[in-house]
Amino acid sequence: MDNFKDKVAERYKAIQNEICKALEKADGSGAFEEELWSREGGGGGCTRIMQNGEVIEKGGVNFSAVHGVLPESVKKAFGVDQAEFFATGVSIVIHPKNPMVPIIHMNIRYFELDDQTRWFGGGIDLTPHYVIEKQATYFHQQVKATCDLFHPNFYSKFKKQADDYFFIKHRDETRGVGGIFYDRLKPENTELSWDEILEFSVAVGKIFAPTYTELINLNKTKAFTEAQKAWQLQRRSRYVEFNLVYDSGTKFGLETNGRIESILMSLPPQANWVYNYEPLKDSEEYKTLQLLRKGIDWV
Repeated sequence: MDNFKDKVAERYKAIQNEICKALEKADGSGAFEEELWSREGGGGGCTRIMQNGEVIEKGGVNFSAVHGVLPESVKKAFGVDQAEFFATGVSIVIHPKNPMVPIIHMNIRYFELDDQTRWFGGGIDLTPHYVIEKQATYFHQQVKATCDLFHPNFYSKFKKQADDYFFIKHRDETRGVGGIFYDRLKPENTELSWDEILEFSVAVGKIFAPTYTELINLNKTKAFTEAQKAWQLQRRSRYVEFNLVYDSGTKFGLETNGRIESILMSLPPQANWVYNYEPLKDSEEYKTLQLLRKGIDWV
């Protein structure tokens, strides 16, 4: 068990390093600042943040490996009695400067109570300020190709779960164009071994850099207006609402006494809430809102 936990953590550390190098290269001038931290109760992590880069206004690529005693609220939510836990993962959110470049999020994680109670979770999803359908299709094709390497049903199942999870109920809209979301993966429900599920988790991590770099390069030099920048700040507010109201990772981090700055690194540097904003019909903003719904077949 200890060897497997160590293996997962080491693979995730390597993913963090790989993605940070790729993002620095794609940005051109920005660099990640690193902060090592320890969690009271056990474990710690490595937070890497880029701010005010050429492309990336604020981005975080975080690794953690923590352990200790589960709070009663988390034990109840998980439906378990075991108190000692171990959790490791990589969590990424990138907020670009240019509103034509999409926000992206990825998370891969492993959670363990004992040999009988452990699982993998994670996913990757795209949140464009302006939905460009061809690029949304490209993103989903990359994700599907990775899923198909491991199971023919993974993409369709996890895509639906992403649509359902990344849904802002009080707005009746999806956070973006989705991607995949999965939780509690284990041999009993995947037809894969523990090592194979780990390889799937790592494969999800490895599609991040080439896929997002392509989207950056397609959009980073596009001109934009003040009105489009204002729309970006408006769309960022939806991102904040989801993460603070619904996101399970945020809740888990706060309830297990995680590091606040690392947990909330997903929030953008600036967001606007415009009262009762209604875009003009047939505008690009209006068209984007029509595509923020569940069940779109992007591939």
